Amino acid sequence: MLIERIGKGAGKIETGNNKTRIEMKYLLTFCLTIIFCEVFAQRQPLIITVKDKQNLEPLPGATITLIPGNLNAIADKEGRARLILPPAADSSISLRAAVSVAGYIADTVFLKGEQKIEVLLASQTGFLEEVAVTGSMRTVKRSASPVPVEVYTSKFFQANPTPSIFDALQNINGVRPQLNCNVCNTGDIHINGLEGPYTMALIDGMPIVSGLSSVYGLSGIPQSLIERVEIVKGPASTLYGSEAVGGLINIITKKPGNAPLLSADVFGTSWAEVNTDLAAKFNAGKNAQSLVGLNYFNYQNPVDNNKDNFTDVTLQNRVSIFNKWNFDRKDSRAFSLAGRYVYEDRWGGEMNWSKKYRGGDEVYGESIYTNRWELFGTYQLPLKEHIMFQFSANGHDQNSVYGVTPYLADQYIGFGQLTWFRTFGKHDLLTGLTYRYIYYDDNTPATADGEHIDLNKPTKTKLPGLFIQDEIALNDRHKILLGMRYDYNSLHGSIFTPRINYKWSSANKNNTLRLSFGNGYRVASVFTEDHAALTGAREVVFINDLKPETSWNGNLNFVKKVVVGNTFIDLDASAFYTYFTNKIIPDYDTDPNKIIYDNLDGYAVSKGVSLNIEAAFQNGLKIQAGATAMDVYNTEEGEKKRQMFSERFTGVWNIGYAFKNIGLAIDYTGNLYGPMRLPLLSDADPRSEYSPWWSIQNIQLTKRIGDKMEVYGGAKNLLNWTPNKGNPFIIARANDPFDKNVQFDAGGQAMATPDNPYGLTFDPSYVYGPNQGIRAFLGLRYNLFR
Repeated sequence: MLIERIGKGAGKIETGNNKTRIEMKYLLTFCLTIIFCEVFAQRQPLIITVKDKQNLEPLPGATITLIPGNLNAIADKEGRARLILPPAADSSISLRAAVSVAGYIADTVFLKGEQKIEVLLASQTGFLEEVAVTGSMRTVKRSASPVPVEVYTSKFFQANPTPSIFDALQNINGVRPQLNCNVCNTGDIHINGLEGPYTMALIDGMPIVSGLSSVYGLSGIPQSLIERVEIVKGPASTLYGSEAVGGLINIITKKPGNAPLLSADVFGTSWAEVNTDLAAKFNAGKNAQSLVGLNYFNYQNPVDNNKDNFTDVTLQNRVSIFNKWNFDRKDSRAFSLAGRYVYEDRWGGEMNWSKKYRGGDEVYGESIYTNRWELFGTYQLPLKEHIMFQFSANGHDQNSVYGVTPYLADQYIGFGQLTWFRTFGKHDLLTGLTYRYIYYDDNTPATADGEHIDLNKPTKTKLPGLFIQDEIALNDRHKILLGMRYDYNSLHGSIFTPRINYKWSSANKNNTLRLSFGNGYRVASVFTEDHAALTGAREVVFINDLKPETSWNGNLNFVKKVVVGNTFIDLDASAFYTYFTNKIIPDYDTDPNKIIYDNLDGYAVSKGVSLNIEAAFQNGLKIQAGATAMDVYNTEEGEKKRQMFSERFTGVWNIGYAFKNIGLAIDYTGNLYGPMRLPLLSDADPRSEYSPWWSIQNIQLTKRIGDKMEVYGGAKNLLNWTPNKGNPFIIARANDPFDKNVQFDAGGQAMATPDNPYGLTFDPSYVYGPNQGIRAFLGLRYNLFR
């Protein structure tokens, strides 16, 4: 525009003769050439390319704004925008470019003389066009996967900061962290109403969290190192073997190359909880990068708001160290190695308990010492074919007492998997060989040597397996996945698990239909999976040798994407049905003094529908909400009975708004649960047989300070809801936890007496939600990328 204005002005110069005009023409041409060269030299175009951080796809329509100033540019269909920078009038001013696009988290980059910059933006809502690996063991776009996979980025979990990934899952539709004990607060993850042992938890695709660690393994993973969490609802045993019956949670950690140079996330609450996440990366030579993380959580403030003389929340002291290495190899072949160590000391019980009472019958307490190590990695063989070797090993040592009952256990698991992937025309073929070895030993009857109960015989399980999967692209819109797996369990013999998945997508890719059908199986380990078998006064009884459980599942999933201007809306609806045989259900009803375990002589069903809605608006508003309606029950001898601790309705929401001009964001998160059936000790037990409708709601404000720091704070459990409301008590006989004053009849049943009017025994298993009321929190988050 500068050249054009000067040219127009020159055209109006009038002189008296042609010679003067010619001289002026040459003079102006010379001046314009000098000016053009100077301007061009000072105003080279800057090319900014904007891409999705996860799948590296270009983001057309992204807005780039120069700061300071008001120069704007819009990215083209390739995600590229060109900016002509003004002359640097003041070298003390740092030029920056603010980059934003609907559905993604805005970013600001410093301009330091580069002519080309690539900006990677993270999804604003959690799973808009993320990549997924869990459904088919291959990295693909979530929309291209024939298996329905939900993907949640680390940003999703920052809307409601928690000290562990176990707590963080509470805002995901159909997923519920279930506390199993009012005293020590251990728990598991329910997916679509199914208990925790039916959910398999992976770290980077490795079966790290299982068996003894299924109760504790999801604590202590530094959230600053989590890239995303992928969730598959329904059986996945065809690829992942036993335990993947009800669903799968895969925690994907960050690659060192994608992580900040240094990061810290520290927050505390008004209950005196302190959580610290620290992470740093460094290079070791030219071909190795390392990421180190530390998580520390401390809570040492006994609280008894419900006045039962028991701690409302378990006291904890936990430290976890994580280290991951990536190695650059020829032809970009993969090689990564990671390790984690966790130590935790937790206790709950009577308010005056201390370690001197550990294991005695003077003051009741539940104390658990956990030492755990993990090692896992991936190595791509130096061959032309795509052959991967994945491996993991972990050891878990638990030293615990529940009142006067000691539970001492050791578990070691080794796992190796060799996979080969190749494309043959329309076929993507994946085959694999697996081997898993499990060593387990404890001081319970589970490892007694037959009738010689005083002799110990550790359990050693060998589990070789073979699987094959063929993903067939019939055309651009239709895809079929066929898979089957064969395992041989050294204790239970041969196990075969098939599956089939079908995917259809519309021509514009805005509509996707998925249909899946498959089989799952699980081998139970009661004492490692069900905390109720250890706590309280109930006796654990096994009627028969437990057989592996089997499930058949059908799932229908439909995804609709709607784009209105700069507003993006995702609708994700599913219907599911799972049929179980040989299901192992703890029987609390037959005898109030016992928990009876046996395979169900009948069948069990989990069925329901769910809907997720996700919307991102250009003005900074984002909404993510979901609801699931389900019916989980078992039928035996013609009698239908609703499953314990299973709600028929659950809803979640995550609503956020960003005030971009002042760097402030607000997040309102919450969940809502319908009634669930709870275990009572007798007909005279005054506690409610069903829980009420209940909800946990939270609010958070986040203020961005510069480009590296955020300060956040807010309130958790705004409604101050706790499960004791509406009940005379939660823990039965909290005043007599060793049953010293309980009188029993000839049949071993507790009798009603003036001191025990309901005829109860000590029982802390009546639990369905967290017993922690409203609290404030304040935190600081720091990320240094350069």
